[in-house]
Amino acid sequence: MTEYSTAHMPLATGTRPPGPRSRPGSRLLVAKSPWLKFAIRRAGSLAATFLALIVVSFLIVQLIPGDPAYGLAGANADQGDVDRIRHQLGLDLPMAQRFVNFVGSVLTGDLGTSFMYRQPVSTIIMSRLPFTATIAIAGIVTVLLIAVPLGMSIGLLTRGGRRSWLDAGFGVVAGFLDSVPGYVAASFLVVMFALGVGVFPLVPPAYAPRLGAESFVLPVAALALGPICTISRVVRRETAVVLENDYMRTARGWRLPAWKKSLKWALPNLLTTTLTLSGLILTGMIGGAIIIESVFALPGLGTGIIKAILDRDYPVIQGMVIVIGMIAAFINLLVDLILGLIDRRNLGGSHGIS
Repeated sequence: MTEYSTAHMPLATGTRPPGPRSRPGSRLLVAKSPWLKFAIRRAGSLAATFLALIVVSFLIVQLIPGDPAYGLAGANADQGDVDRIRHQLGLDLPMAQRFVNFVGSVLTGDLGTSFMYRQPVSTIIMSRLPFTATIAIAGIVTVLLIAVPLGMSIGLLTRGGRRSWLDAGFGVVAGFLDSVPGYVAASFLVVMFALGVGVFPLVPPAYAPRLGAESFVLPVAALALGPICTISRVVRRETAVVLENDYMRTARGWRLPAWKKSLKWALPNLLTTTLTLSGLILTGMIGGAIIIESVFALPGLGTGIIKAILDRDYPVIQGMVIVIGMIAAFINLLVDLILGLIDRRNLGGSHGIS
Protein backbone atom coordinates (compact mmCIF):
# COMPACT_ATOMS: atom_id res chain seq x y z
CA MET A 1 0.00 0.00 0.00
CA THR A 2 1.48 3.31 -1.07
CA GLU A 3 1.99 5.88 1.61
CA TYR A 4 1.52 9.50 0.73
CA SER A 5 3.28 12.29 2.57
CA THR A 6 1.08 15.10 3.73
CA ALA A 7 3.92 17.47 4.44
CA HIS A 8 3.41 19.46 1.23
CA MET A 9 -0.29 18.94 0.68
CA PRO A 10 -2.27 22.18 0.31
CA LEU A 11 -4.47 23.04 3.26
CA ALA A 12 -8.20 23.09 2.76
CA THR A 13 -9.77 26.49 2.63
CA GLY A 14 -10.56 27.85 6.08
CA THR A 15 -8.33 25.34 7.96
CA ARG A 16 -5.46 26.23 10.27
CA PRO A 17 -1.90 24.99 9.85
CA PRO A 18 -0.75 22.36 12.32
CA GLY A 19 0.30 23.75 15.63
CA PRO A 20 -1.14 24.90 18.90
CA ARG A 21 -4.47 26.61 18.51
CA SER A 22 -5.33 29.78 20.37
CA ARG A 23 -7.68 29.03 23.21
CA PRO A 24 -10.89 31.03 23.44
CA GLY A 25 -10.19 33.75 25.95
CA SER A 26 -10.64 37.38 26.66
CA ARG A 27 -9.80 38.48 23.11
CA LEU A 28 -12.53 36.29 21.63
CA LEU A 29 -15.00 37.50 24.23
CA VAL A 30 -14.17 41.13 23.51
CA ALA A 31 -14.48 40.57 19.76
CA LYS A 32 -17.96 39.08 20.16
CA SER A 33 -19.30 41.65 22.60
CA PRO A 34 -19.56 45.26 21.36
CA TRP A 35 -20.77 46.36 24.80
CA LEU A 36 -17.68 44.87 26.45
CA LYS A 37 -15.43 46.61 23.93
CA PHE A 38 -17.31 49.82 24.60
CA ALA A 39 -16.93 49.39 28.38
CA ILE A 40 -13.20 48.75 28.13
CA ARG A 41 -12.66 51.70 25.80
CA ARG A 42 -14.69 54.11 27.91
CA ALA A 43 -13.11 52.90 31.14
CA GLY A 44 -9.73 53.72 29.66
CA SER A 45 -11.02 57.10 28.52
CA LEU A 46 -12.39 57.91 31.98
CA ALA A 47 -9.11 56.88 33.59
CA ALA A 48 -7.15 59.09 31.19
CA THR A 49 -9.54 62.00 31.86
CA PHE A 50 -9.16 61.54 35.61
CA LEU A 51 -5.36 61.54 35.41
CA ALA A 52 -5.40 64.60 33.13
CA LEU A 53 -7.64 66.45 35.60
CA ILE A 54 -5.22 65.62 38.42
CA VAL A 55 -2.32 67.11 36.49
CA VAL A 56 -4.26 70.17 35.31
CA SER A 57 -5.76 70.89 38.72
CA PHE A 58 -2.31 70.80 40.32
CA LEU A 59 -0.66 72.99 37.72
CA ILE A 60 -3.48 75.53 37.51
CA VAL A 61 -3.11 76.64 41.12
CA GLN A 62 0.54 77.39 40.51
CA LEU A 63 -0.55 80.12 38.07
CA ILE A 64 -2.63 81.96 40.66
CA PRO A 65 -0.65 85.02 41.77
CA GLY A 66 0.09 85.51 45.45
CA ASP A 67 0.89 83.27 48.38
CA PRO A 68 -1.96 81.82 50.48
CA ALA A 69 0.30 81.90 53.55
CA TYR A 70 0.28 85.71 53.60
CA GLY A 71 -3.52 85.81 53.58
CA LEU A 72 -3.76 83.25 56.38
CA ALA A 73 -1.09 84.94 58.48
CA GLY A 74 -2.87 88.29 58.48
CA ALA A 75 -1.74 91.84 57.81
CA ASN A 76 0.32 92.18 61.03
CA ALA A 77 2.23 88.90 60.72
CA ASP A 78 6.00 88.84 60.32
CA GLN A 79 8.01 86.67 57.97
CA GLY A 80 8.48 84.04 60.65
CA ASP A 81 4.73 83.55 60.92
CA VAL A 82 4.43 83.30 57.15
CA ASP A 83 7.21 80.71 56.96
CA ARG A 84 5.60 78.69 59.75
CA ILE A 85 2.27 78.63 57.92
CA ARG A 86 3.96 77.69 54.65
CA HIS A 87 5.60 74.79 56.42
CA GLN A 88 2.32 73.66 57.98
CA LEU A 89 0.61 73.75 54.59
CA GLY A 90 3.49 71.99 52.85
CA LEU A 91 4.07 74.94 50.52
CA ASP A 92 7.78 74.99 51.31
CA LEU A 93 8.30 71.61 49.69
CA PRO A 94 9.67 71.33 46.13
CA MET A 95 6.97 71.31 43.46
CA ALA A 96 7.80 67.75 42.42
CA GLN A 97 7.35 66.51 45.97
CA ARG A 98 4.06 68.39 46.33
CA PHE A 99 2.83 66.86 43.08
CA VAL A 100 3.71 63.34 44.22
CA ASN A 101 1.95 63.92 47.54
CA PHE A 102 -1.10 65.36 45.78
CA VAL A 103 -1.40 62.46 43.34
CA GLY A 104 -1.02 59.94 46.13
CA SER A 105 -3.73 61.62 48.20
CA VAL A 106 -6.21 61.89 45.33
CA LEU A 107 -5.72 58.27 44.27
CA THR A 108 -6.57 57.20 47.82
CA GLY A 109 -9.72 59.33 47.82
CA ASP A 110 -8.33 62.18 49.92
CA LEU A 111 -8.81 65.60 48.28
CA GLY A 112 -6.97 67.37 51.09
CA THR A 113 -7.96 69.93 53.71
CA SER A 114 -9.09 73.48 53.02
CA PHE A 115 -6.55 76.18 53.90
CA MET A 116 -9.28 78.59 54.97
CA TYR A 117 -11.84 76.41 56.72
CA ARG A 118 -9.60 73.57 57.95
CA GLN A 119 -12.25 71.12 56.79
CA PRO A 120 -11.89 68.19 54.39
CA VAL A 121 -12.38 69.33 50.81
CA SER A 122 -14.73 66.41 50.20
CA THR A 123 -17.03 67.73 52.95
CA ILE A 124 -17.09 71.21 51.38
CA ILE A 125 -17.80 69.78 47.93
CA MET A 126 -20.59 67.53 49.18
CA SER A 127 -22.26 70.48 50.91
CA ARG A 128 -22.26 72.50 47.65
CA LEU A 129 -22.74 69.76 45.07
CA PRO A 130 -26.54 69.39 45.51
CA PHE A 131 -27.14 72.97 44.33
CA THR A 132 -24.99 72.59 41.22
CA ALA A 133 -26.37 69.11 40.50
CA THR A 134 -29.96 70.33 40.84
CA ILE A 135 -29.42 73.18 38.39
CA ALA A 136 -27.42 71.10 35.92
CA ILE A 137 -29.68 68.03 35.91
CA ALA A 138 -32.87 70.08 35.79
CA GLY A 139 -31.39 72.18 32.99
CA ILE A 140 -30.37 69.13 30.95
CA VAL A 141 -33.77 67.47 31.35
CA THR A 142 -35.53 70.73 30.46
CA VAL A 143 -33.41 71.15 27.32
CA LEU A 144 -34.11 67.63 26.05
CA LEU A 145 -37.82 67.72 26.87
CA ILE A 146 -38.35 71.05 25.10
CA ALA A 147 -35.75 71.19 22.33
CA VAL A 148 -36.43 67.82 20.66
CA PRO A 149 -40.26 68.13 20.46
CA LEU A 150 -39.97 71.80 19.45
CA GLY A 151 -37.49 71.10 16.67
CA MET A 152 -39.47 68.13 15.39
CA SER A 153 -42.72 70.13 15.40
CA ILE A 154 -41.18 72.97 13.40
CA GLY A 155 -39.63 70.47 10.99
CA LEU A 156 -42.96 68.69 10.45
CA LEU A 157 -44.93 71.92 10.02
CA THR A 158 -42.46 73.35 7.50
CA ARG A 159 -41.90 70.13 5.52
CA GLY A 160 -41.44 70.66 1.80
CA GLY A 161 -41.21 74.44 2.02
CA ARG A 162 -44.57 74.87 3.72
CA ARG A 163 -45.13 77.77 6.13
CA SER A 164 -41.91 79.52 5.20
CA TRP A 165 -42.84 82.37 7.53
CA LEU A 166 -42.77 79.96 10.48
CA ASP A 167 -39.40 78.54 9.45
CA ALA A 168 -37.89 82.01 9.02
CA GLY A 169 -39.38 83.34 12.25
CA PHE A 170 -38.21 80.32 14.24
CA GLY A 171 -34.69 80.69 12.86
CA VAL A 172 -34.52 84.40 13.72
CA VAL A 173 -35.89 84.05 17.25
CA ALA A 174 -33.85 80.94 18.08
CA GLY A 175 -30.69 82.47 16.64
CA PHE A 176 -31.15 85.66 18.64
CA LEU A 177 -31.83 83.89 21.95
CA ASP A 178 -28.95 81.52 21.32
CA SER A 179 -26.55 84.47 20.98
CA VAL A 180 -27.48 85.91 24.40
CA PRO A 181 -24.82 84.98 27.00
CA GLY A 182 -26.05 83.02 29.99
CA TYR A 183 -25.20 85.68 32.56
CA VAL A 184 -27.08 88.31 30.52
CA ALA A 185 -30.15 86.06 30.31
CA ALA A 186 -29.88 85.39 34.05
CA SER A 187 -29.69 89.09 34.85
CA PHE A 188 -32.69 89.83 32.62
CA LEU A 189 -34.74 87.09 34.28
CA VAL A 190 -33.86 88.45 37.72
CA VAL A 191 -34.92 91.99 36.78
CA MET A 192 -38.08 90.85 35.00
CA PHE A 193 -39.48 88.03 37.16
CA ALA A 194 -37.85 88.48 40.58
CA LEU A 195 -37.45 92.23 41.06
CA GLY A 196 -40.19 93.32 38.66
CA VAL A 197 -43.15 90.97 38.65
CA GLY A 198 -42.03 89.18 41.81
CA VAL A 199 -43.28 85.79 40.66
CA PHE A 200 -40.16 83.91 41.73
CA PRO A 201 -38.03 84.46 44.85
CA LEU A 202 -34.55 85.91 44.61
CA VAL A 203 -33.29 84.71 47.99
CA PRO A 204 -31.03 81.64 47.63
CA PRO A 205 -32.51 78.49 49.16
CA ALA A 206 -29.45 78.13 51.41
CA TYR A 207 -30.51 81.28 53.26
CA ALA A 208 -34.24 80.54 53.10
CA PRO A 209 -34.60 76.82 53.77
CA ARG A 210 -38.40 76.91 53.53
CA LEU A 211 -38.31 77.97 49.89
CA GLY A 212 -38.85 75.10 47.52
CA ALA A 213 -38.33 74.27 43.88
CA GLU A 214 -39.46 77.74 42.76
CA SER A 215 -36.07 79.07 43.84
CA PHE A 216 -34.44 77.08 41.03
CA VAL A 217 -36.84 78.06 38.24
CA LEU A 218 -34.98 81.19 37.13
CA PRO A 219 -31.48 79.63 37.31
CA VAL A 220 -32.63 76.61 35.30
CA ALA A 221 -34.38 78.84 32.74
CA ALA A 222 -31.28 80.99 32.31
CA LEU A 223 -29.10 77.90 31.93
CA ALA A 224 -31.39 76.07 29.48
CA LEU A 225 -32.45 78.94 27.20
CA GLY A 226 -29.42 78.95 24.90
CA PRO A 227 -29.05 75.13 24.58
CA ILE A 228 -32.78 74.80 23.83
CA CYS A 229 -32.41 77.15 20.87
CA THR A 230 -29.25 75.43 19.61
CA ILE A 231 -30.53 71.86 19.84
CA SER A 232 -34.01 72.69 18.52
CA ARG A 233 -32.46 74.22 15.40
CA VAL A 234 -30.38 71.08 14.87
CA VAL A 235 -33.43 68.85 15.40
CA ARG A 236 -35.46 70.94 12.93
CA ARG A 237 -32.80 70.52 10.28
CA GLU A 238 -32.38 66.79 10.93
CA THR A 239 -36.16 66.33 10.83
CA ALA A 240 -36.30 68.00 7.41
CA VAL A 241 -33.59 65.64 6.13
CA VAL A 242 -35.21 62.51 7.60
CA LEU A 243 -38.63 63.36 6.17
CA GLU A 244 -37.23 63.30 2.65
CA ASN A 245 -35.91 59.73 2.95
CA ASP A 246 -37.57 56.92 1.02
CA TYR A 247 -38.84 55.05 4.08
CA MET A 248 -40.70 58.16 5.24
CA ARG A 249 -42.30 58.56 1.82
CA THR A 250 -43.38 54.90 2.04
CA ALA A 251 -44.85 55.48 5.50
CA ARG A 252 -46.83 58.43 4.18
CA GLY A 253 -48.03 56.28 1.30
CA TRP A 254 -49.36 53.72 3.79
CA ARG A 255 -51.46 56.46 5.39
CA LEU A 256 -50.00 55.74 8.82
CA PRO A 257 -50.92 58.07 11.71
CA ALA A 258 -48.69 61.12 12.00
CA TRP A 259 -47.61 60.29 15.57
CA LYS A 260 -46.53 56.79 14.53
CA LYS A 261 -44.51 58.09 11.60
CA SER A 262 -42.82 60.66 13.80
CA LEU A 263 -42.06 58.53 16.85
CA LYS A 264 -41.32 55.17 15.25
CA TRP A 265 -39.33 56.18 12.18
CA ALA A 266 -38.37 59.85 12.23
CA LEU A 267 -37.29 60.25 15.88
CA PRO A 268 -34.81 57.32 16.13
CA ASN A 269 -33.11 58.33 12.88
CA LEU A 270 -32.55 61.95 13.88
CA LEU A 271 -31.49 61.25 17.46
CA THR A 272 -28.00 60.01 16.60
CA THR A 273 -26.79 63.31 15.19
CA THR A 274 -28.82 65.29 17.68
CA LEU A 275 -27.50 63.49 20.76
CA THR A 276 -23.92 63.58 19.49
CA LEU A 277 -24.07 67.36 19.32
CA SER A 278 -26.17 67.54 22.49
CA GLY A 279 -23.45 65.75 24.42
CA LEU A 280 -21.06 68.61 23.73
CA ILE A 281 -23.68 71.22 24.55
CA LEU A 282 -24.83 69.52 27.74
CA THR A 283 -21.24 69.19 28.91
CA GLY A 284 -20.82 72.92 28.41
CA MET A 285 -23.88 73.47 30.56
CA ILE A 286 -21.82 72.38 33.58
CA GLY A 287 -19.61 75.42 33.08
CA GLY A 288 -22.69 77.53 32.46
CA ALA A 289 -24.18 76.38 35.76
CA ILE A 290 -21.12 77.75 37.55
CA ILE A 291 -21.70 81.21 36.05
CA ILE A 292 -25.44 81.10 36.68
CA GLU A 293 -24.81 80.27 40.35
CA SER A 294 -22.78 83.43 40.72
CA VAL A 295 -25.60 85.59 39.32
CA PHE A 296 -28.17 84.08 41.69
CA ALA A 297 -25.73 83.77 44.63
CA LEU A 298 -26.46 80.06 45.01
CA PRO A 299 -23.99 78.26 47.30
CA GLY A 300 -22.95 75.69 44.71
CA LEU A 301 -19.64 74.64 43.23
CA GLY A 302 -19.54 77.77 41.07
CA THR A 303 -19.53 80.30 43.87
CA GLY A 304 -17.36 77.92 45.88
CA ILE A 305 -14.60 77.77 43.30
CA ILE A 306 -14.68 81.53 42.74
CA LYS A 307 -14.32 82.16 46.46
CA ALA A 308 -11.55 79.56 46.66
CA ILE A 309 -9.64 81.34 43.88
CA LEU A 310 -9.97 84.68 45.67
CA ASP A 311 -8.80 83.08 48.93
CA ARG A 312 -6.05 81.08 47.15
CA ASP A 313 -7.44 77.96 48.78
CA TYR A 314 -5.49 75.49 46.64
CA PRO A 315 -7.02 72.18 47.88
CA VAL A 316 -10.59 73.42 47.33
CA ILE A 317 -9.76 74.65 43.82
CA GLN A 318 -8.09 71.36 42.92
CA GLY A 319 -10.90 69.24 44.34
CA MET A 320 -13.65 71.18 42.60
CA VAL A 321 -11.85 71.14 39.25
CA ILE A 322 -11.54 67.36 39.46
CA VAL A 323 -15.19 66.87 40.48
CA ILE A 324 -16.58 69.23 37.81
CA GLY A 325 -14.41 67.64 35.15
CA MET A 326 -15.52 64.12 36.07
CA ILE A 327 -19.19 65.19 36.06
CA ALA A 328 -18.72 66.42 32.49
CA ALA A 329 -17.00 63.14 31.55
CA PHE A 330 -19.88 61.08 32.96
CA ILE A 331 -22.40 63.17 31.02
CA ASN A 332 -20.55 62.29 27.81
CA LEU A 333 -20.56 58.64 28.88
CA LEU A 334 -24.32 58.77 29.46
CA VAL A 335 -24.88 60.24 25.99
CA ASP A 336 -22.78 57.47 24.45
CA LEU A 337 -24.78 54.85 26.35
CA ILE A 338 -28.03 56.28 25.02
CA LEU A 339 -26.64 56.30 21.48
CA GLY A 340 -25.57 52.67 21.91
CA LEU A 341 -29.06 51.69 23.06
CA ILE A 342 -30.61 53.42 20.04
CA ASP A 343 -28.24 51.80 17.56
CA ARG A 344 -25.52 49.33 18.53
CA ARG A 345 -23.37 50.51 15.63
CA ASN A 346 -22.79 53.72 17.60
CA LEU A 347 -20.73 51.72 20.09
CA GLY A 348 -17.89 51.61 17.56
CA GLY A 349 -16.50 48.50 15.98
CA SER A 350 -19.89 46.78 16.09
CA HIS A 351 -21.14 47.36 12.57
CA GLY A 352 -23.06 44.48 11.22
CA ILE A 353 -23.61 42.87 14.61
CA SER A 354 -27.23 42.23 15.41
